[in-house]
Amino acid sequence: MNEIYEAIEQKIKDSGYPCEINGEAIYNDICDEIEEKEDGTYLLLSKQQNDDVFEYQVTIMEDNFNLSILTITHGDETYRIDFDK
Repeated sequence: MNEIYEAIEQKIKDSGYPCEINGEAIYNDICDEIEEKEDGTYLLLSKQQNDDVFEYQVTIMEDNFNLSILTITHGDETYRIDFDK
């Protein structure tokens, strides 16, 4: 799982997002948001402690999920991270 967390962190850092990132916390946030949702594609919003807004585009499948795009709104800046590239 550490590889997944590190990959999330690296992709976000590569986008230029200036704040500290915790890949495990992001992964767990997604898991909490998708709990008990049916299979399908969703846009999920999560407000962070620093008032940034994370918008996850997630496809939920029977046994797993795919985070396609994460859009982070940080003040007046927006960072778009495409995890499918």
